[in-house]
Amino acid sequence: MPRPVTLFTGQWADLPLETLAAKAETFGYDGLELACWGDHFDVVQAAKSKAYCDGRHELLARHGLKTWAISNHLVGQAVCDPIDLRHQSILPPHVWGDGKPDGVRKRAAEEMMITAQAAKNLGVTVVNGFTGSPIWHLLYGFPPVSSAQIEDGFAAFAEAWNPILDEFRNCGVRFALEVHPTEIAFDIASADKALDALGRRPEFGFNYDPSHLGYQGVDYSAFILDFGDRIYHAHMKDVWWSPVPTKAGVFGGHTAFGDVRRFWDFRSLGRGRIAFEEVIRNLNRVGYDGPLSVEWEDIGMDREHGAAEAAAFVRRIDFAPSTLAFDAAFDKAKQGNG
Repeated sequence: MPRPVTLFTGQWADLPLETLAAKAETFGYDGLELACWGDHFDVVQAAKSKAYCDGRHELLARHGLKTWAISNHLVGQAVCDPIDLRHQSILPPHVWGDGKPDGVRKRAAEEMMITAQAAKNLGVTVVNGFTGSPIWHLLYGFPPVSSAQIEDGFAAFAEAWNPILDEFRNCGVRFALEVHPTEIAFDIASADKALDALGRRPEFGFNYDPSHLGYQGVDYSAFILDFGDRIYHAHMKDVWWSPVPTKAGVFGGHTAFGDVRRFWDFRSLGRGRIAFEEVIRNLNRVGYDGPLSVEWEDIGMDREHGAAEAAAFVRRIDFAPSTLAFDAAFDKAKQGNG
């Protein structure tokens, strides 16, 4: 059975869910990965009301769509981050509150626990999102960063997230971190450390997204093989990076997406440099059979055109693994002639 092709609604939260669902149907999607912002999925309502969750399913079904996962990246970001005014723009008012950092982080953690309850009521078993990071600002080592500071950061991450993950366990739901710059895990090495910090508890895994790894120089195909049993969801997203030096390198030079000086930019699927053939083959190797969810971003393209072509692209590149060796028929023929 082909993997379902879904559209992540985070970049479409300016539209009512009803409007987006109608568009997604015409684009050719099987379902939506619901963002927990805009009017797409309200975790507080969903945790309180099974009827609200039933209504979301009914809305999607009117357009021939289903959902397999929800995503609460924005609130998750505030659980571990050093909080500043940027966070006010991404958080619900009841989580931001008075903006005092300790209170923001506490309320964000509580909201993530509510998100697990909401997912349970909706009948999905995966919540994608971010964790934030208490040590991202220490990435470049000057003034010199001690190993103790890094270890303390991972310990603080575990202290903040273990109670959240306890609630995920109680709800029968798993959290899938989108490995990404600014998170506690942003490459293979830091993903491994994050798992170790949590005692490799099964409630915590990854939302695989090659676009955040490729331009960093991280082996995004190896990530799948290294963490195959921890890939709980997969984003299909492409990125372009320059084959030659640019005026703004990997760190971006404080330029905006689309600036011609940039070393990298997100692109519509099939128009960047991610080798999706290898991505699909490795997802097959590790037995991933969940959704292939398009997170569409391309500053230079109309998003409706891009979303439609992305759905077609994913259907074209996806294929089921073989159930037998390609040369098995030769052995059978040989046996028949014996």
